[in-house]
Amino acid sequence: MGLTLTEKILSAHLVSGEMIKGSEIGIKIDQTLTQDATGTMAYLEFEAMGVPRVKTEKSVAYIDHNTLQSGFENADDHRFIGSVCKKHGIFYSRAGNGICHQVHLERFGKPGKTLIGSDSHTPTGGGIGMIAIGAGGMDVAVAMGGGTYYITCPKVVKINLTGKLSPWVSAKDVIFEVLKRLSVKGGVGKVMEYTGEGVKTLSVPERATITNMGAELGATTSIFPSDEITREFLRAQDREQDYVPLCADSDAVYDEEVEINLSELVPLAACPHSPDNVKSVDELGKMKIDQVLIGSCTNSSLLDMLKVAHILKGKTVNPDVSLAIAPGSKQVLNMLAENGALGIMIAAGARILESACGPCIGMGQSPNSAGISLRTFNRNFEGRSGTKDAKIYLVSPETAAISAINGYLTNPCDMGDMPEFVLPDKFLINDNMVVAPIDEKDMESVEILRGPNIKPFPVSEPMKAEITAGVSLKVGDNITTDHIMPAGAKILPLRSNIPKISEHCFEVCDSTFPARAKEMGKSVIVGGANYGQGSSREHAALAPLYLGVKMVLTKSFARIHMANLINAGIIPAIFKNEADYDRIEEGDVLEIKGVTDSIENADTVEIKNVTKGFAFEAQINLSERQRKMLLAGGLLNYTKNNA
Repeated sequence: MGLTLTEKILSAHLVSGEMIKGSEIGIKIDQTLTQDATGTMAYLEFEAMGVPRVKTEKSVAYIDHNTLQSGFENADDHRFIGSVCKKHGIFYSRAGNGICHQVHLERFGKPGKTLIGSDSHTPTGGGIGMIAIGAGGMDVAVAMGGGTYYITCPKVVKINLTGKLSPWVSAKDVIFEVLKRLSVKGGVGKVMEYTGEGVKTLSVPERATITNMGAELGATTSIFPSDEITREFLRAQDREQDYVPLCADSDAVYDEEVEINLSELVPLAACPHSPDNVKSVDELGKMKIDQVLIGSCTNSSLLDMLKVAHILKGKTVNPDVSLAIAPGSKQVLNMLAENGALGIMIAAGARILESACGPCIGMGQSPNSAGISLRTFNRNFEGRSGTKDAKIYLVSPETAAISAINGYLTNPCDMGDMPEFVLPDKFLINDNMVVAPIDEKDMESVEILRGPNIKPFPVSEPMKAEITAGVSLKVGDNITTDHIMPAGAKILPLRSNIPKISEHCFEVCDSTFPARAKEMGKSVIVGGANYGQGSSREHAALAPLYLGVKMVLTKSFARIHMANLINAGIIPAIFKNEADYDRIEEGDVLEIKGVTDSIENADTVEIKNVTKGFAFEAQINLSERQRKMLLAGGLLNYTKNNA
């Protein structure tokens, strides 16, 4: 029986456990990445471990999220990260060099390697045949210190691509089709592995668009084979030596299969407020729009930008539309400037933003009240744009560009013939915005630079034998990390200050929660299905930890958030009978006896609702390692205890 590509790479990196689906495995990590919204905390955690130098093959810190410097906080964080990198052996990609996933694909990613990043869209690296996984900052810090990264051995879904995309239909429409079929919960515990003749028709940037948005499926990661297309891309990046041919065995056995004929796809859009709320552009009709934003780690490659420039050439953006474009990297921006495409965009009336995440993470460009915004981004959660009543539609660059000209949602296929867009034989290579770390023998000479907004990692205590706590909040299904710990220009600068950022915890759902939780001292949060989907931000666990949350009790969890809760020392419990969710209200007092014994020896825990006078069971399905982590009070304590 042959192996899938996923199984081949995971097996080659296996450190502990067995390749049995659903069991916990530990894998060696070759590369890590962080970004500045999660990086400061990750490096504070790395420092707390006392490891003098990173032990990975390559670790890179990117400045791409908190680039809007409206106060000292972001600049201080960047200075701190830069000094940590210089001292501890990490490469530092300065602000302006580009979005982490775009730059890593261009300059650092290698087929067959493992990569974890403190950003949920790290699976972008699957576009060149990496096992690239989004993780919490603490997990990344442990991996940088040489520690093993643990995941549930995933099921592997074969997504067989046939045919070829029609003119003006894009890779974005491929992942929309997958999301439409499988939903935002359809990838939980799975890797999406793309195969078939259709793969050969897709460039590396197109493949990366698809793997990038695999994060919206809740998937562990997504991956394409490493083939001659991959080789051509790496050769053009002057990195052909990094090429390794990789594919699944012809007789590989998959857990599920999905068939997609690329020739049958049409331009699609994800409607408010979820990436899986997918309809065809024709189905939505000529909807008047207010704003168009092109960029993000999903659609900011040179290929995307060349298509946009072609559509805008000789035209003017509709007077009722604000169009802004953010090229994904300095490389892309430089090449657009040299080949004239940037001038075309400017002449058409586009606002050119810096090469950063920008509006995708809520950093500027919020639409007008009740506005309709088309975005080539990956998420359209309510309020993420900075305008709570805005309606955000996710579309391809082709759909976005032609719609910006017309002033209404437009099917790009109406443009007629499409020229052939090809990647250059050689990209413009200039890595002068990547700072290498200092030689290890000189590291003691480096001073770590800390600003007043940088506060220590919150301390968690070993687990207590009993918990009696009130329900401080009850929420519904599909609660995202944007609900729990919002992004945006006001809040992101507080990422290195847990006491301050905790004041905004759950403010999208209930602005009174932080004060109530703090007053209660210790509490339980009750949630619905798919709790914690979206971003990998560990602050969505650290802020509740600081506010005294001891347990989160839900119908089900998203993978990364559940791991982050355990890392923080918070119990993730799942209703054994989902009907019990309806019997609990905010303010109810819950009593849990024998907590430590249950965590150590059982898969369930009995919870008594003291207020309502009934008892019920919750599942605590944990690996042996996770049980020890919770008992120790989280991953940092566990790591110190086992150093």
